[in-house]
Amino acid sequence: MKLWMKRLLIGLGALLLIGALYGAFAPLPHDEILPQEKWGAGSSSVEPAWSGLDRAFPPSNETDANRSNPDKVELGRLLFFDPILSQNNDMSCASCHNPGLGFTDGKGQAIGADGATLHRSAMSLWNVAYNASFFWDGRVDSLEEQTNTPITNQDEMASSPAEIEKELKAIPEYVQLFEQAFGSSDSVSYQNVQSALAAFERTLISDNSPFDKYAKGEVNALTPAQRRGLGLFRSAGTRCFECHSAPTFADDSFSVIGVPDLPGEPHDAGRKDVESDSLDGAFRAPTLRNIALTAPYMHNGAFATLEEVVDFYAKGGGRAQGVQDVDIHVIGFELTAQEKADLIAFLYALTDESRLPEIPQTVPSGLPVVKELENPARETVREVNAQESESSSAPREPQILTVEAGQTIQSVVDQAQPGDTIQVPYGIYHERVVIDVSSIKFLGIPNAKGEWPVIEGDGTGADGVIASGNDFEMGFFAVQNFTSNGVLVEGAKNVYLHDMYIENTGVYGVYPVRCTDVLIERIEATLMNDAAVYAGKSENVVIRDTLTYGNVVGVELENTVNGEVYNNYAHDNTIGIFIDLLPQLPSKVSLYTKVHDNIVENNNGENFGKPGSAVSLIPPGTGMLILAADHVEVYNNTMRGNKSGGLAMFNLTVGFSAEEIDVGPNPEYNYIHDNVYENNGYDADAFVKNMLGQGFDIIWDGSGAGNRFDEPNAKTSFPPVLPASGWPTPVYNLYWRILNFVVKLAG
Repeated sequence: MKLWMKRLLIGLGALLLIGALYGAFAPLPHDEILPQEKWGAGSSSVEPAWSGLDRAFPPSNETDANRSNPDKVELGRLLFFDPILSQNNDMSCASCHNPGLGFTDGKGQAIGADGATLHRSAMSLWNVAYNASFFWDGRVDSLEEQTNTPITNQDEMASSPAEIEKELKAIPEYVQLFEQAFGSSDSVSYQNVQSALAAFERTLISDNSPFDKYAKGEVNALTPAQRRGLGLFRSAGTRCFECHSAPTFADDSFSVIGVPDLPGEPHDAGRKDVESDSLDGAFRAPTLRNIALTAPYMHNGAFATLEEVVDFYAKGGGRAQGVQDVDIHVIGFELTAQEKADLIAFLYALTDESRLPEIPQTVPSGLPVVKELENPARETVREVNAQESESSSAPREPQILTVEAGQTIQSVVDQAQPGDTIQVPYGIYHERVVIDVSSIKFLGIPNAKGEWPVIEGDGTGADGVIASGNDFEMGFFAVQNFTSNGVLVEGAKNVYLHDMYIENTGVYGVYPVRCTDVLIERIEATLMNDAAVYAGKSENVVIRDTLTYGNVVGVELENTVNGEVYNNYAHDNTIGIFIDLLPQLPSKVSLYTKVHDNIVENNNGENFGKPGSAVSLIPPGTGMLILAADHVEVYNNTMRGNKSGGLAMFNLTVGFSAEEIDVGPNPEYNYIHDNVYENNGYDADAFVKNMLGQGFDIIWDGSGAGNRFDEPNAKTSFPPVLPASGWPTPVYNLYWRILNFVVKLAG
């Protein structure tokens, strides 16, 4: 062999050795590890107080560096209404944010300098003190910085910092006001203009609406229609509360809902113009406080009325027009005419102008000041909110309240105070129940045959029971025939749901969401088009001793931390047990779940999930699915007769585009061991068959670092060799890299 050939072979061998050593000893890539304060799971994400609705507002965006004082606020008020901040001295901040119109301008598209029509509507300024980002696309993250865009943009007020400082310094009254506000004789500066405007805008607080009074215990602060509407607002059917939760009724996240572009206007990419990896057409969720005063609606004013907005969401948002990446919560719903009216009535209950600032008669520049515009919606608000508010009765010792013949459950619930037990004798109750007081036990009394009282929806009611109070217990009921869900508990601590039969209640059977310390046991649930027993965006959840069948999902833990699922029997669903991390949700993690001692068999039912929902993507015949969740331990389960696979583990790209994914997409550090597998994968669904050729006991897409399998009972798996806990780290790393290389080549 020639010398050059030997050297070439030696060189290639050295490269292979170096590559093998790198593959074996270099750390594996893994998803970003979020600090705990960014997890977003549990009731701490919505800060409940004594009642599940009476929640603390988040901290103001005021900081030590921009600390306010009364003189600064007053200066900001004058500047807000003074046209001197515009190039032509003909526009003030109030020109587009008129107090009479909910601090908007009543136009679908704002009007700028020289009558130019802008592309977006003017956002309301109510409660901007609680925003973490500003503008429809969130392009800035401080209120001070926000003021710069309208003042200096050539299509808006078209001024400049230098010109503003020059004009203000020429007005002795302003010089004196700046000195009082900022403490020095040379305080007239553009930076201080921004600071004063922000200080004033932080005083625009709306927190004393009929809803707020109801949340504090004034039961009659909401009309009956508004209380029904509040139930619909929190429903798993409408899911309004997912992006507009109390107390701000806003969210700093960005979502695609698919509002159509206006005829003749260019496409508005929203957040994507700020961050290239964001979704096309994503916008922030604005506050719904004082929403009745701020028509028209959406970022471009596409809808003239709240009725049109509700209709848009009911049709699934932009899905109906083929818009891509529409938020997973916007999947459409059905409301009767009465339910639609009730939902809108509740939105009127978010109106509060008790801190409406006074418009100055004059400003130091002497320029004309805008007048407060008449808003006919105010009269409508007064009419809708007409019922006189009455304080709840004086505090007393806890009592047992029993529903008597001829009473509705709700009428007794409305008398309850923290610590009470509400007993419901056997009977069929055709109503929906809303419980917004903490420390309530809600218990059925069986009849002589052991039959539980029935909360009946008759196929038209949206939700059986909605609760938001802390320390809530419900048991010994049948709940059936609702269109959204059976039992919803939202934003609460210490939740105990037990001994219930749930049938045909729409999306979910039992549904604690954004809750902490949850125990669900002895639930039998069937015929849900999503999950029969579900906990989402929660922490410290135990689900045990449940029986689920005939649903799309038997048991689900979604975006939850510290879960335990054991001694459950899930059969004849589309999928038996589902542990998942989904994108575009407030909770960004799914961590530390134990799944053990469950029986998961014959989950081969047709997937009848709502089109567009995440669950509708799951192929039938899956016993257990881990989707992007981390640190899950699965052991001592029996998985048999599931035609596509006994256990599957995938990353999010199996069902979501890269643009949609805002969480760690890979399942990582999961440990699967000592389970029993029998007769799985015998007739795989077309999705699985097209991807893998057949079904298996265990299916893993190879993604995610740190996953281990000690499964001698599994007869078949993909890949055929699964990394076990006994593998040395270098061997595991090298195998993982080779496997992922092969999977990518095959894909």
